[in-house]
Amino acid sequence: MNFIRRVLSTVTGIIVFFVICFVGLFVIGLIVEMSSDDGFQVKSNSVLELALDFPIKDYADRTEFKEYPFLNEDEKNGLFNIIDAIHYAASDDNIKGISIDNNFINAGISQTKALRNALLKFKESGKFIVAYADIYTQKDYYLSSVADTIYMNPVGMMEFKGLYSERLYFKDFQKKSGFKMEVVRFGKYKSAVEPFLTNEMSDENREQISVYLNSLWNEIKQDISKSRNIAPERLSTIADSLLGRNADLAKTSQLIDKIVYHDEYIKELKQAAGVEPDDDLETIVIADYSMYAADKLRSNKSKNKIAVIYAEGDIIYGEGDEETVGNGIMNASLKEAREDDRIKAIVLRINSPGGSALASELIWREIELTKKVKPVIVSMGDMAASGGYYIACNADKIIAEPTTITGSIGVFGILPNGEQLMSNMGINAEQVITNKNAVTYSFFETFNDEQRAFIKEEIVNIYELFTNRVAVGRNMEQDDVKAIAQGRVWTGIDALSNGLVDELGGLDLALQRASEAAEIEDYKIEEFPIYEKDLDEMLSALGIVKAKEAILKEELGEESYKVLKEIKSMSKKKGIQLLFPYSLEIK
Repeated sequence: MNFIRRVLSTVTGIIVFFVICFVGLFVIGLIVEMSSDDGFQVKSNSVLELALDFPIKDYADRTEFKEYPFLNEDEKNGLFNIIDAIHYAASDDNIKGISIDNNFINAGISQTKALRNALLKFKESGKFIVAYADIYTQKDYYLSSVADTIYMNPVGMMEFKGLYSERLYFKDFQKKSGFKMEVVRFGKYKSAVEPFLTNEMSDENREQISVYLNSLWNEIKQDISKSRNIAPERLSTIADSLLGRNADLAKTSQLIDKIVYHDEYIKELKQAAGVEPDDDLETIVIADYSMYAADKLRSNKSKNKIAVIYAEGDIIYGEGDEETVGNGIMNASLKEAREDDRIKAIVLRINSPGGSALASELIWREIELTKKVKPVIVSMGDMAASGGYYIACNADKIIAEPTTITGSIGVFGILPNGEQLMSNMGINAEQVITNKNAVTYSFFETFNDEQRAFIKEEIVNIYELFTNRVAVGRNMEQDDVKAIAQGRVWTGIDALSNGLVDELGGLDLALQRASEAAEIEDYKIEEFPIYEKDLDEMLSALGIVKAKEAILKEELGEESYKVLKEIKSMSKKKGIQLLFPYSLEIK
């Protein structure tokens, strides 16, 4: 009887807990909805604070809870929301200027360049931009170099040293652990799987990394050179000799203008904004101002629309979510935009290293159907490589940033193999079959020559299909495509030269080309995808994933945790992949 009472009390407690959670969420939703009133105002003589220390995505994501609409989220802190806000601030009489203060920007190089271009446009309004930092990371300085005056703490530090990329190799690890990856690839530059085959970088891989890193670095140097009036050659010398590593050296090298403490910076900021020394400085952070600007920009009453569909993350076969590009949600977005008569053109914004060959082909097909109905323009972000290029190649026009990483037209297949690991543990697998090729793959057995030949055949077929898709989409000969393929990675500048893209520019140029193709002058933007969530499913796993991740990071350390995640990620990529040749982290 006591046991039954305990069970009933436990069940009752669980029910009460979920009721309280539901009521709490409902109340929070009402509070949030009421607090997001239109009464938010920007005070006069305000300074826009460009705080970009949160992860910046091209798309802030729009989430809908069907059963709980008060929980719907439509944040406006994506890259292009921030850019829109900067443009809006130029004509906002209450905004006197922009402060970039201890930024620690969390964005890619192409995203940083897009923000930098928006700031250059802002300067045309005659309003000021100033920057301050205790520590300038290289990307922080790249962004801040547009400022009229650059300040630095007397004991501050600056990272201005050029770019590098580091790759881990696992051949010996596989031998020691007994866990290995069975690999078949096509394309001498397709080096995503190279770390499982060798212990050192191939000449081809080193060549392509060197070419694109130097291309990116040259673009950064050119931009800084124009803003700071320092010759690119001098910037190379400064980087080589680390002549900006502290405040005094940075000032001597003309990378900064003034060495001051933060309180002194605030005094000068007040003066620039026309605020009395004893008065408080009115500041508004960019995330808040982006919401404010978005509300103002919604007043556009045009009946015409251009859809912007974001493909951000690895391409996977399946529905997809905020972190991945699934053929399910992508094709649903394309279909909805295609069938909406108010939408006159579509811009596909791609920031993806690629992924599943099948999913890429399915998205390609949906784009093929869509462009028969209305124009489809591609805008490339930080990366549109391999499968990311596959879903771009048949668009009516492709526009890339100069610093976009693209191309990587190649294919690989990868499957985990644990035969030696199992043997080391005293485990042996035996199979009974009815037909010769019933076992096409087993985690417990090494590929035989026939199995490897079948996979190689499939990879060659997909490579032929991929290069044919590119040839038809870009109006090129297939042999000419193969000459620049082989998994080779290109920057946007190089891709313009070899015909993989049409123009260099950002989303604004893509929207302009879309409006021209649709023959419309005024339009509103409709963003996709819209992510639908099930609150009940989310509550069932509340906190578990984050707790597990936190524990692993604490026990292993940040760098070891990254290695573990990479090995786990690669082991999950079963089947044939159109993926960027390595995990990109430019430092």
